[in-house]
Amino acid sequence: MKHEHKHLFDNPNNIKRVLHILYGCCALLVVLDFVIHRHISHQWENLWGFYPLYGFVGCVVLVIVATWMRKFLMRAEDYYEKQEPDKANEENKMMTKVGSNHVDD
Repeated sequence: MKHEHKHLFDNPNNIKRVLHILYGCCALLVVLDFVIHRHISHQWENLWGFYPLYGFVGCVVLVIVATWMRKFLMRAEDYYEKQEPDKANEENKMMTKVGSNHVDD
């Protein structure tokens, strides 16, 4: 454990640098929103902060829909491992006869 390799984000200073870069990019995009002329299709696109709000609402809707879909798409943890009772009993009998000598024992 002495020669453990340090990764990029093991150093808290690197994490702070990445966050500062992210915050700087966000601030630059807010400033550019006032400077750059956009060609809009609908009048509400001209509102200040429309696209960030639109993205946030879209993410919230996706999370709500995914939570709703989980209720009927979710399967039990052993869904693919379930066997018919007769086959399971036969395999258990075979394991007790043949599998009594385990390599790991």
